Amino acid sequence: MSDFQMADHPHRRYNPLTREWILVSPHRAKRPWQGQTEEPAVEKQPEYDPNCYLCPGNERAGGKARNPRYTETFVFDNDFAALLSDTPSGNVDGQGLLVAHSERGICRVICFSPRHDLTLPRMEVTAIQRVIDVWAEQYEDIGSKPLIRYVQIFENKGAMMGCSNPHPHGQIWSNEYLPTEPAKELTSLTEHWQEKHSCLLCDYLHLEDLLQERIVCENEHFVVLVPFWATWPFETMILSRRHVGIIPALSSEERLSLAEILRRLTTRYDNLFRTSFPYSMGWHQSPTDGTPHEEWHLHAHFYPPLLRSATVKKFMVGYEMLGMPQRDITAETSADQLRKLSETHYLDAG
Repeated sequence: MSDFQMADHPHRRYNPLTREWILVSPHRAKRPWQGQTEEPAVEKQPEYDPNCYLCPGNERAGGKARNPRYTETFVFDNDFAALLSDTPSGNVDGQGLLVAHSERGICRVICFSPRHDLTLPRMEVTAIQRVIDVWAEQYEDIGSKPLIRYVQIFENKGAMMGCSNPHPHGQIWSNEYLPTEPAKELTSLTEHWQEKHSCLLCDYLHLEDLLQERIVCENEHFVVLVPFWATWPFETMILSRRHVGIIPALSSEERLSLAEILRRLTTRYDNLFRTSFPYSMGWHQSPTDGTPHEEWHLHAHFYPPLLRSATVKKFMVGYEMLGMPQRDITAETSADQLRKLSETHYLDAG
């Protein structure tokens, strides 16, 4: 029998951030573009849509408010917030089996641009930097409130990811208690910091720098890579090179570098299947619970669903729901495919 090779044989990979495993089955799909690749219909959006509840000057959903005629990144309290700051305190405990706790929070919407037709890869770098500045301002503003212990900044892009409005925008959900995924990461980052006297993600990035197998693109301050333990076919993570825990701690130079790397990554995504690439992305920053959190390292996760073409997505069903996540193409294969893509957007390439 031949020696074990990750590129050829089924194996499990460990995620040190969440302490969970994923099954990789590379023999099932040597190439991620197997099957028919279809050209999707390109839906051209107007610069302004009079029926869009996020465009400048328009009435918002529900009809209770109207947007100002904003000219740059605009933030407002979510009209249909999942969390409310005035939720009354209360608990339910049925013999430890029926347990519930009240949860307070604040939810906001961030319109990246007044332009209805500009997603991140189509925006100027300086405009993306303004979005980053707003992320920083919102993290500090919301995180400073005594009831908030965690601020989750994220974007759902595309109808495939449940986004109901194509106007480029993201959201902020902030919680009274630490949500599940950041709580998993906090445990792992803290224990690594205490045991190794170093940062888990700094150590991981050092390994990736040495191997150069999963890095997609990079600049002086940030790295985009496909995590060794990636679950989604073209999942990526953005890591700051400097050990810093929050976006507000980034210098103006670092924020400009981050804007550049966001544009480069999202352009690659659009170029992969020549479509406005859907994804869910979000920043994991330090909790806002009054603790220094020296162990925390700023990073963003991108979770795109597309698998083989603009019309074929990866489903988490069957074994994934009942056993553990599974992928066919290896992280190394998807990183290589993303790395080879042009950083000139296909709509600008003629």
